[in-house]
Amino acid sequence: MPVADSAPEAPAPPAPVGSSAEGRTRHEVARLLLEQGPMTAAVVAEQLGISPTAVRRHLDALLADGEAETRDAPRRGPRGRGRPARLFLLTEAGRARFGHAYDDLAVSAVRFLAEHAGPDAVRAFAESRVDRLVGPHRAAIAGSPDPARRAEALATALTREGYAASTRQVAVTGTAAGAQLCQHHCPVAHVAAEFPQLCEAETEAFARLLGTHVQRLATIARGDNACTTHVPAGPAGIPAHPEPDRTTAPAAAPPQQEHPARIPNGGKPA
Repeated sequence: MPVADSAPEAPAPPAPVGSSAEGRTRHEVARLLLEQGPMTAAVVAEQLGISPTAVRRHLDALLADGEAETRDAPRRGPRGRGRPARLFLLTEAGRARFGHAYDDLAVSAVRFLAEHAGPDAVRAFAESRVDRLVGPHRAAIAGSPDPARRAEALATALTREGYAASTRQVAVTGTAAGAQLCQHHCPVAHVAAEFPQLCEAETEAFARLLGTHVQRLATIARGDNACTTHVPAGPAGIPAHPEPDRTTAPAAAPPQQEHPARIPNGGKPA
């Protein structure tokens, strides 16, 4: 007979997933789907030696968390009554439970580039990467003349690219001092920890897009909770510094003084 699962089978709020017996069992269910799936709940129960009721509870939890999905099992023989059996398999999110080697691969690739092509190649790669990241959103970001509004548009664009970004206004003694752009997730933090050129290229691209100088206050790659960039406030409707590729009319020359001002150092050239 199957061995009873350690968790009670009566309906009850699920136990937290972690180091508990419930969490360990759910992890084993997911591992079995990873190694042998797709498979039915009955086969999972038989393989792990736990009750079908307990297996269904764990499978339902994986489905609810987006870590598993189902599909109909192929029929064998004549079509009978009732619905076909459901097969359970892991989604990409479920596979992430067991980790990936993508970070190690990316670091190895950039390290190889640095060793064989030099630091200029790493810099060029970083600039190309951030251009591909924000390039499709350039028009939406540059549409407002106000740096703070541009920062909001940039946060929206970064969120769409997986950076979970937001902005907040900061003030000094009640006077608006600008905005802070916060990226709460960095998909390349592991690589940027060894190659800060990625962060540097990103910061410079932000400055061009926002039309003003910006200052990086914190980065996830250095161990901070978020990548925080300060965007200073500019005059209403006037960007502090337009993008380099934007054509601007030269400023009018100041009127000539009738008499030159006295030079403080006694008239000697500075």
